[in-house]
Order: sequence, then structure tokens, then C-alpha cells
Amino acid sequence: MTPPMPMGVVGAAGGTSGGDLVLPLVAVGTAVALAGYASLRRGLRARTRTTPGGRTPTVVPLDELDRRAGDSLVAIDDCVRTSREELSYVTARWGEEAVHAHVAAVEFAAAELAAAFRARHQLDEGAGARRELLEEIVARCDAAGRRLDAEAPGFDGTRALERAAREAVEYAETRFRRRAARAVDTDGVLAELRERCALAAYLPVAGHDEQAKDRLVFATTCLNGARRALDRDEIEHAVARLRAAEAAVDQAGVLTDGIARLATELATATRKLPAALAATARDLAEARALLDTQGARADLRGRIAYGESVVEALRAEAPAAARGWRDPVGALRRIEHVSTGLDRALARTPDGSRALARLERALLTARSTVAAAADHVTAYRGAVGVEARTRLAEAERRLREAENTERPPVPAPSAALADAREADTQARQARQLAERDVRTYGTPYGESLETGGAVLGGILLRARPGRDTGGPASYGGPGTRGRRNCGELFHTPRHPPGEGTG
Repeated sequence: MTPPMPMGVVGAAGGTSGGDLVLPLVAVGTAVALAGYASLRRGLRARTRTTPGGRTPTVVPLDELDRRAGDSLVAIDDCVRTSREELSYVTARWGEEAVHAHVAAVEFAAAELAAAFRARHQLDEGAGARRELLEEIVARCDAAGRRLDAEAPGFDGTRALERAAREAVEYAETRFRRRAARAVDTDGVLAELRERCALAAYLPVAGHDEQAKDRLVFATTCLNGARRALDRDEIEHAVARLRAAEAAVDQAGVLTDGIARLATELATATRKLPAALAATARDLAEARALLDTQGARADLRGRIAYGESVVEALRAEAPAAARGWRDPVGALRRIEHVSTGLDRALARTPDGSRALARLERALLTARSTVAAAADHVTAYRGAVGVEARTRLAEAERRLREAENTERPPVPAPSAALADAREADTQARQARQLAERDVRTYGTPYGESLETGGAVLGGILLRARPGRDTGGPASYGGPGTRGRRNCGELFHTPRHPPGEGTG
């Protein structure tokens, strides 16, 4: 920025007033802003064009650009998730000050990724020019990847695994023992949920216990291998196995913590249901009194009948179940659906204490659904594609908006309520799409079945020619995350179902 000219100089130049400089300064500022914007647009387009042999630039076909954007989103999402996971080990050992720069790089990448996912959501919704949105996605993902790749060497210097591999293995073993004990505890929690709840209630964590055990078995193998490699003074091999073990232990933690969290959410929903049912019954009675008033929509009668049937069914369910409702979070969702229908039929905007009570319940539902979807994407990210991740990113964004009750501008209760409902919807769609991706991907067959879950969970990168080489994922961007491969230490060829593995 040009520094302000001292007043004495202006006066010496002939007494020019400050007002005489306004128009020239505005013109210069406008020109600079336009030039900056044009430069940004040229940069975005340059990343999505090719110039073979110095000829006129060739525009990348939209289908190819779409594929590149989708691949970039998946890759950077994985990079951010993995980088955050490995950061937790370094922060625990060396403190937050030591990792400040590394955290800043991850947060920069996460912000670019969030903006890229937002552009992808706009594209999916048909908002905006397709090419411009795709170019923005690619450019933001490139920027995020470059920042993480540039930070990876510094991160390795801070972590110093090659110099402190034995201590790092010992720390990982301690963390492993804690997670293994936690898995045993949550086995009982999940068994109880299966006994007293409907499948819909515990479905988000239905397979978490088995998947957590799979990751812990893999971690055991890797930690034992790291110990043996250290005894042979094979530091690189020890570090690679250690990194895979760390990721597996973290993923087991995500899975077991998800079980405990869901149990808490179901208990909280159970406590909130009686008041929610009473409030909804009052709303229905008031709506019935307004049936013949001017302004009520023709579908009001049907919405009242539906709402009364929901309330009656939920009231009948409670005494029938010894420990309460079979799906309390789902019940809260159904109650909010009834209230939303009444709002629309009566053309009213929820406000006051009723709106706040509804918002509290809707946030509980949304948080539960979003967290479960995020856990699923994390634990199966080796198979989950861009559609599920885009829905999840949008769900997380809408949940943040709904929770924005303290920092300005504070949304109206009705707006926050709408955001919470949309977060819940997007998260449920994300989970469904992620499950579809996992079914399509199937089992990662290889020479060793114990690596299958690690590949499915993105702990081991899939070996692809010219790209990832099959090693453990580490802190960094697309160019550095597979740097601990150690000569295909973990690589096992995949075989189609029905074939032997040799």
C-alpha cells in the first residue's frame, strides 16, 4: 500500500487540497482491484488448461475437469484428515508451541477445502457457472495441497521419528493399550444398545466394534513389526510400520468413541422426549382451533392428523419398552417434522421460547447425525467418494451456522432451526452415499487379509501407478503423504473376489 504523503509536501506542491486527490486515488484503487481480480481469474484458468507445443491454450473438457475436481477433493480431504490425526501425536509429545506452523498449514488447507466443497455443493445444486466452479475447486485444492506438501519436511523435522523412533513406538504402544481397553468397555455399551433399541437407533455404530478390533489387530502387527525392525536397526521400516499403527489406533478410537457418544445422545434424547411430546400436543390443539380461520392452508387438516398419529404412537411406545423409546433421536426428528409441517400450513415463523426449545432438540439430532456420518467417512475413507464427502461438508457447514448463537450476526431462531434440519438431512444423505461407495468398493483383497481394513480406512494408500505407492498415509499433501512407503513395504496386489491370494 502506498504510504500517505506528508501534508507539508502537498502544500509545497501548490496547496493542493485533500479533496482534489480523492478521484485520482479512487481511480487508482479501482484499477488495482480490477487488475488483481483479472490476475486471479487468469491463474484459476491457467491451472485447468494445457498448452501443448507452445500452441494456443486448449480448454480442458468439462467432463475431464469434473473428474479432476472430484479426485482433488477426495485427495485433499484425506490429506487434511490424516494430517490432523498425526498432529495429535506430535502435539501430545511436544506441546502446541512446537507445532504452531504445522497446525496453521492444516487449517489453511482445511479452509481452502471447505470453500472447494462449498463450490461443489453449489455445482450439485445447479447454482453458478459449471466451468468457473470446477476451476475454483481445482485451484483451491491445488493451493491446499501445495501448502501441506511445503510443510511436510518441517513437520518431519519437528517429529524427528528417525532419531526418536524407539520412544515414539513406546508412546504408540501406550496409546494402543488405552484404546484396546476402551474397545472392551464399548463392547458392553453396544450390546446394551442392541438389546433395548431399534436397529435404526444404533445403526450408525452397528459395525463399529468389529471394525475397531480389525484396526487394533492391524496396529498390533505393525507395532510388533516396528519393534523387530528397530532391533535390526532398520529405522525406515520401523518408522513406516509405526506410522501405520498410529493411524490404526486413532481410527479404532474414532469407532469406539462413536459408540459411547451415540449412547449418550440416545439417553439425552430420551430425557427430552416427554417435554417435546407435550409441546407438540399443545401445538396440534392450537392448530385444530385454527382449522377454519382465514390464511390456513388446505393441507392443515391432514398435517394435524399426521401429527396426532405420531404423538399417539410415541406415547404408546414408551410404556411398552422397559427402558424407554426404541429410537429416541429418530422420535425427536419425527416430532420436528410435525412442527415444521404445521409452520408451513399456518404460514408462521417459529419464535420465542418454543422456537428455542425446538432448536435445542434439532441441534441434538443434527449433531448426532453429522458426527455419525463423519465417523463413517473417516473409518472408510479409502472407499468413500466425492458425493458423500460433499454432503458431509455441507452438513458440517449448516450445523456450524445453526450453532452460531454467540458470535455476530446471531441468526434468528427460525433460521438456526432451518440450518439444523438441513444439517441433519445432508448428513443422512452423506451416510447413505458413503455406504453405497463402500458396498461398491467391496473388500480390498490382497496377500494378507489383515491389511484389508487398513486400505479401506485409508490407513494404507492404495498402490496406483505414478501416484500413491501403497505405504502408510502421513502428514502432508498429495505429493508427500506417501513418503514413508519404504520400497513397497506394505504393498500387496489386489485380487478380484473368488480368486486365491497365493
